[in-house]
Amino acid sequence: MLSFIQYLGRLGVNFVAEAGGMALLFLTSLAYTFRPPYRVRLFFKQMEFVGVNSLLVVILTALFSGMVIAFQSYRALSKFGGESLLGGLVALSMVRELGPVLTSLMVTARAGSAMAAELGTMRVTEQIDALEVMAINPVHYLVVPRLWAAVLMVPLLTVIADVVGIGGGYLVGVLLLKVDAGIFIKKMQDMVEWIDISSGLYKALVFGALLSIIGCYKGYNATGGAEGVGRATTEAVVIASVSILVGDYIMTSLLF
Repeated sequence: MLSFIQYLGRLGVNFVAEAGGMALLFLTSLAYTFRPPYRVRLFFKQMEFVGVNSLLVVILTALFSGMVIAFQSYRALSKFGGESLLGGLVALSMVRELGPVLTSLMVTARAGSAMAAELGTMRVTEQIDALEVMAINPVHYLVVPRLWAAVLMVPLLTVIADVVGIGGGYLVGVLLLKVDAGIFIKKMQDMVEWIDISSGLYKALVFGALLSIIGCYKGYNATGGAEGVGRATTEAVVIASVSILVGDYIMTSLLF
């Protein structure tokens, strides 16, 4: 019993230490954002890496998610004659929840893991120490461009995911399930309001900051050689994914 209590205590202490370290890294990154030199080239390079290179996987995920939502929703709605609501239901599901959440999870898997692996490799090979020797602040040079690239690109990817997901639902609903195209679009316009779209974009912005800070923090503090880099990468993906889902619940509770 005592060992179990000690285990829970260690978990609590580790959680507080990790959360505090991530918060400190985020605040430090904010402070260095407005200090020269402004590394515009690194910022655009990270925008390409986080956004452009993640575009295909986000499009495929959103497309098939929208199609599945349309299939499943139609079956449920048809039980009480509500097939005409299909367009609004698909659109609300995408813009409120699935667009920002699935986009963030895909970016976490592709870009967040790479951030942790890259910074972890730089840490264990002492490249970060070399930056400090050259009087280059590692947070300013490595973390700030990645943070703001994710904060900017995840909402943009979410907009694309919303459009593609709704398009996938339209294809299934209109072409396969024979829902009237005019009714599909009309119900979508009636049911989706600006607050639904803006809340999804707020979520995407927060999730972009979360996944980038968690990935950078885990990589920046990696230890133990190649094994440590692998462990840091795995932890970054798991923690970021869980944080996104928990954050989605909290933000949904606050926004609606």
